[in-house]
Amino acid sequence: MEKKDNIEKLILENIDALNDNEPMDGHLARFEAKLTEQNKAKRTISLNLILRVAAAIVFVFLATNQAFIYFSPDNQGIFNSKQKSPSITLASISPEYQEVEYYYTSSINTGIEQWNKWIDEGLISEDEQTMMNDELAEFETLYKNLQTDLAANPNDERVINAMLEYYQAKLSVINIIITKLEEVQQKTQEFEQETTAI
Repeated sequence: MEKKDNIEKLILENIDALNDNEPMDGHLARFEAKLTEQNKAKRTISLNLILRVAAAIVFVFLATNQAFIYFSPDNQGIFNSKQKSPSITLASISPEYQEVEYYYTSSINTGIEQWNKWIDEGLISEDEQTMMNDELAEFETLYKNLQTDLAANPNDERVINAMLEYYQAKLSVINIIITKLEEVQQKTQEFEQETTAI
């Protein structure tokens, strides 16, 4: 406490001398300019820091998005198309199965072309078109499942036989539909000929 009293006593004794000493002219202006300069430097650093953080955040979002696209199983992205293995079919198992698969697919495609021809000619009603589209969609779903099974077990005879049965069933359904429509078309033509003859 004595030191404090000494300092206080010293200040009180010299208070007039201390109050008379003003800083030199321009000192306050220089001091204010230095403070303003320091504040500007702090703003630049903080703006620079904000820009860096924003760039880092954008980079992280882009990298995360690309990783999601790359690793997602059902994507349609560039990365996946380069690494996507071709779908496995019976043709990839053996040349004999390739011939069988070619026979069934070409026969099925011929039947579907006939069907589409009749649609274009207006011989197929919308209900019949809907029925056929539903049947084809079911066959397509079954085919995708069989392809997955075949990819997992390419040498399993049960899966190969299931693929063959799939082709047989699809061809059979298409042939039955086409045959029935041909019979209906033929009966319609015969009926029209009889009515025009009368």
